[in-house]
Amino acid sequence: MFPRLKPLRAALVVGLLLWAGAAPSASWGAVFDPKTFTLPNGLDVVVIENHRLPVVTQMVWYKVGAADDPQGKSGIAHFLEHLMFRGSGTIAPGEFSRTVARNGGRDNAFTSWDYTGYHQTVAADRLELVMKLESDRMANLAITDDVVTPERQVIIEERRSRIDNNPAALLNEQMNATLFLNHPYRIPVIGWQHEMATLTQKDALDFYRRHYAPNNAILIISGDVTVEQVRDLAAKYYAPIPRRDIAPRVRLREPLHTSARRIVLESDRVREPRLTREYLAPSYTTGDKQYAYALQVLETILSGGATSRLYRKLVEEDKIAVSAWVSYEPSALDYGTISVGGQPRADVPLSKLEEAIDLEIARLLKDGVTADEVSRAKNQLVSSADYARDSLRRGAMAIGTALTTGQTVADVEAWPERIGGVTPEQVNAAARLVFNAVNSVTGALLPAPRPSRS
Repeated sequence: MFPRLKPLRAALVVGLLLWAGAAPSASWGAVFDPKTFTLPNGLDVVVIENHRLPVVTQMVWYKVGAADDPQGKSGIAHFLEHLMFRGSGTIAPGEFSRTVARNGGRDNAFTSWDYTGYHQTVAADRLELVMKLESDRMANLAITDDVVTPERQVIIEERRSRIDNNPAALLNEQMNATLFLNHPYRIPVIGWQHEMATLTQKDALDFYRRHYAPNNAILIISGDVTVEQVRDLAAKYYAPIPRRDIAPRVRLREPLHTSARRIVLESDRVREPRLTREYLAPSYTTGDKQYAYALQVLETILSGGATSRLYRKLVEEDKIAVSAWVSYEPSALDYGTISVGGQPRADVPLSKLEEAIDLEIARLLKDGVTADEVSRAKNQLVSSADYARDSLRRGAMAIGTALTTGQTVADVEAWPERIGGVTPEQVNAAARLVFNAVNSVTGALLPAPRPSRS
């Protein structure tokens, strides 16, 4: 079942796919041109026709993720993702993936704070097979302690290898727990180990019955297929699954933040120091969401390649860093984040890099961005549009992310026009909004001090 996507911040990878994939075109044309319909049981279906190759990708997204884990049961959404491969009333444990592989396909799954997704890529003539398999486990998951107990150990070992033995991942985890004072984004997707160790078969089945229903899911088919084919197969395999009552997603909100926070992690596993500062920011759907598109333009101005502000200033001109970056995550159901950071050269203390980053942010807030910078950033986003349309996966990822986090297909298709309408004034206002120290946490990753010789 590996590798599986375990985003460190609200599906960062998925957000980048949307950012890089759904770029504006000169005519503001449709990005993916999807077709949609809804089954009587409430399952939303999206079809993205792409006839370049005789291949299809099926994705089923559930509107539930780690931020919906019950209190004291952190990691249950991710644990259930694993257990969904461990059998149903008709499929033996592990047989799902073996069947897909025997038919020349690939399958996998991912969990984020806001959603859980399952996907298979197969030859177009095998679409009916994977729709039959996926609909079966939507309705008929059957797990016993014989599979739950060893799989629980699998996720604990996964945490040890990916988080506990990785200083950068540990720092990121601690930064999330510090940036968010109250919201469940502060809890890691994979869970806290002491709570993961207590997860049971009942916990998993209760979560499954509470959230895994057709009216809480989106089916996306992308590839060499027609809407009519998908409609017929969906009616055959998914429509018979009964809808269930789904409780509203109610999450804790953040209180007013009043002070900046700082974390230092030292480890003998660290060879090169690194600095990261993360700020709360609007997402596409919450806060001052009108700034989300401006922040994507700002991200490109500051960190969009070798000509971007941070790279040019810190790496090329001042030669104090080997890397410098800004990363904005707008695709969250609740709070977005924007982070800035870098890695100093071997002869440069981390404090000097931090001072230089602070100066660049101060210069941005004082002088703003120029119309030329905004224009060039939007042109840079334009250049990747055609690549997204050619990909089976990018459209499905962008639309699945949107539909599970409060957006619509229309929002995805309107992305180019909204990016194209961003003005320098909006970018400057967005920068002033997010680069506020009281809404930040700074993380310093350092090599452990060497013991002094006596």
